[in-house]
Amino acid sequence: MHILIIGGTVFLGRHIVRAAQARGHDLTIFHRGQHPMDLPDGVHELLGDRNGDLAALVSGQWDVIIDTSAYVPRQVRAMTEAIAARVKQYVLISTISVYGDDLPPEATEATPVETIADPTIEEVTGETYGPLKALCETAAETGMPGQTLIIRPGLIVGPNDPSDRFTYWLHRVTQGGEILAPASSDYVTQFIDVRDLADWTVRMAEAEATGVYHATGPIQPLPLGTLLAECQVASGSDARFTWVDEAFLAEHAVGAYVEMPLWVPSDAQGFNRVDCAKAIAAGLSFRPLAETVRDTLAWDRTRPASTILRAGLAPEREAALLADWHAKHG
Repeated sequence: MHILIIGGTVFLGRHIVRAAQARGHDLTIFHRGQHPMDLPDGVHELLGDRNGDLAALVSGQWDVIIDTSAYVPRQVRAMTEAIAARVKQYVLISTISVYGDDLPPEATEATPVETIADPTIEEVTGETYGPLKALCETAAETGMPGQTLIIRPGLIVGPNDPSDRFTYWLHRVTQGGEILAPASSDYVTQFIDVRDLADWTVRMAEAEATGVYHATGPIQPLPLGTLLAECQVASGSDARFTWVDEAFLAEHAVGAYVEMPLWVPSDAQGFNRVDCAKAIAAGLSFRPLAETVRDTLAWDRTRPASTILRAGLAPEREAALLADWHAKHG
């Protein structure tokens, strides 16, 4: 296949490039040139900006476009208007955040998405991100009706992850000592290895699949304690975990998911219990947790020691929280 990837140089896009090339496809990436990378042999590069400079896309034929970087519907409308007549399928990487904070557990793809009062807003915030992604989905389906595949991942993790929302735990466990952990060891979480998502996305494009699919995992519920134990095995750490309850986290205004990665309050637990049966039936599979942990830890160790993580508790904040917890609970 001839595949056009919008993005392709950061995290998911980078791994889609690798997965598609491994499967023998002809690749073109369209990006701004702000994140240089050593492109694999045979990958074509088009420079431009989806926010106004699509000149590089005025010619060319592709079997599929895989869009990893749409945040507002205007971007999708402009892209489909530019290439719809010259491409057979549009794959849009969306998010489970389209549902809003009150997502019920075991939600399916038929669950109503969140709306926004003013659809012309383009400021992406914690409140607008999900509704704007939902509008991107609508724009894709409108621009290429019957030719659109919408993939809604949960948290994407693995090597090259710029968010650190998963890497924080590996990094912190490696440091050892007492670690503040949320809720309890059997608290259930969900995420997907970027390489599993990338490979499945390419295979779905090969199948010319359409429709909407959740894409997170694993197949069986994953307790956070199991993940942290796997981090200990991979790092050889002597870490010990102090599990603090939700009331304590709320009292100290500990931020969900970013400051305390993988954790959300009980009234938002649906985000860690999304139904992915449809995607699994369509071939989505998951590598062993140990492999994801090992490879992500190996990548994290290649980063400079001075790297400041973009997620997780700052050391002084964690120390203060632990001191207060022990003062109240002995």
